[in-house]
Amino acid sequence: MTLPTARVSLLTLGVADVAAATRFYEALGWLKAPQSVETTAFLQGANLVLALWQREDMIADGGEGELPRGSGSVALAINLEDEAAVDDLYARAIKAGAQPVKPPAKAFWGGYSGNFRDLDQHLWEVAHNPFFAMDHHGRLDLLGGAA
Repeated sequence: MTLPTARVSLLTLGVADVAAATRFYEALGWLKAPQSVETTAFLQGANLVLALWQREDMIADGGEGELPRGSGSVALAINLEDEAAVDDLYARAIKAGAQPVKPPAKAFWGGYSGNFRDLDQHLWEVAHNPFFAMDHHGRLDLLGGAA
């Protein structure tokens, strides 16, 4: 089987307060990288780098004009190895200042998930999907070891 070449290696979120957002994501286990600057923080995760960019700078750079905070059409997901890990991360997010949306519970699709909004209203799902395999690094492996 040919390995996929498509990948997301960095996800950038526009935030109102880079320092506060950085503290929030550090509380969830992301590690701040030395390449961070005052208006943009880079946080290393297991599967990708999360960039937190001063919202006004991001809007100006993108050329689209004013954009709404957060999004109703995109959900960011953190998949974990079991239900206890979901409960733990959800609790840490709420303690760090996240807005609860849906507490973790059994899902209609057979898994376990909950949702919260971060400090800038980005919607996050924390889930355990028993139908998704995870490799020994905690990464999703939907191709059975081919990726």
